[in-house]
Amino acid sequence: MKNIYFDHAATTPVDARVLEKMMPYFSDNFGNPNSQHAFGRRSVCAVDEARDTVASLIGAKPSEIYFTSGGTESDNWAIRGAAHANAQKGKHLIVSAVEHPAMITTAKELEKEGFEVTFAAVDEFGRVDIAKLEGAIRPDTTFIGVMTANNEVGTIQPIAEISALARERGIVFFTDAVQAAGAIPLNVNDPAVDMLSFSGHKFYGPKGVGVLYVRSGKRIGKIITGGHQERSMRGGTTNVPGIVGLAEALRLATADLSQNAAYVASVRDHFIARVLNEIPYVKLNGHPKDRLPNNANFSFRYVEGESLLFSLDLAGIAVSSGSACSSGSLEPSHVLLAMGLPEGLAHGSIRFSFGKENTIQEADYAVDKLKEIIVKLRALSPLFPKDLKNEVY
Repeated sequence: MKNIYFDHAATTPVDARVLEKMMPYFSDNFGNPNSQHAFGRRSVCAVDEARDTVASLIGAKPSEIYFTSGGTESDNWAIRGAAHANAQKGKHLIVSAVEHPAMITTAKELEKEGFEVTFAAVDEFGRVDIAKLEGAIRPDTTFIGVMTANNEVGTIQPIAEISALARERGIVFFTDAVQAAGAIPLNVNDPAVDMLSFSGHKFYGPKGVGVLYVRSGKRIGKIITGGHQERSMRGGTTNVPGIVGLAEALRLATADLSQNAAYVASVRDHFIARVLNEIPYVKLNGHPKDRLPNNANFSFRYVEGESLLFSLDLAGIAVSSGSACSSGSLEPSHVLLAMGLPEGLAHGSIRFSFGKENTIQEADYAVDKLKEIIVKLRALSPLFPKDLKNEVY
């Protein structure tokens, strides 16, 4: 049986070069960076070097880089930290309606603490409506959070316009770049952002390690107390191997970005063209052009997404029914609903996300299997009108 992985938006395999860089810090150089001896100093040097590398690759200063356990923690820290640090100025926050659950859920928790949150509307492609976002800004607005690119449909947001809007009004602007890092160019000064997050396992680095960038001069509260790590802002024993691996993965991804993005997009585009041309009653979700190079999200009418996912898995093809962080939910995707899709169509959605190791041959096999499975599932569906054609062509 085939063993094809089309779920790179959920996680990527660790690059062999990254793993090689990490290995000494599990064994020979195992010291705690907070220890005052040679073992500890070697670990401190490795973390400092990694911080310098990450900062240089995104146009930041090393002092603006904080290492975390991943994108979810970074997102939580960004919105919570900024909300509480600026509460005296105002308690109104704006986040887009298609943010990752790490932002949406945390924003709703902050509402229970007395903050007011506006969930900014998006258009049919999942892009933030700039006019509506501007209309939502109030004198007491202190935070705007809009992701660089969506994790489900791949739509790239108009970050430059949102940044300009926030800076004009002195509002802290945060962007979740977890899906964008390693896929499209990132620079915290072009456009200027106040905070930015990403996670190592999305670009062939290790799981369990991420970054929160905080621009110098911006106020943010602590996330974990009880330790002096990360300049006393985030306590806890430093994940030296993970940090070393994240920095190396980001270095490799940045160096190969143009080449990898072009190749992955070519496989993705071939896949999209075949699906749209050969499977009836299907909709491509997300922006047709301004999308991540690895993302293809489809809604298949008269098909339930979970059944399609499991059928593809049995055929040796790994995909996702949406965000990996919420795939256990039976609710339709909040992203697709915010884009205006009916619940039934949102339920029939699958995300295919490609990586640098995927091939055209794998994409063709997946389309061929997908066609067979769709026909079978629609034949079993009570929702499929019997007078409609359900054929492979």
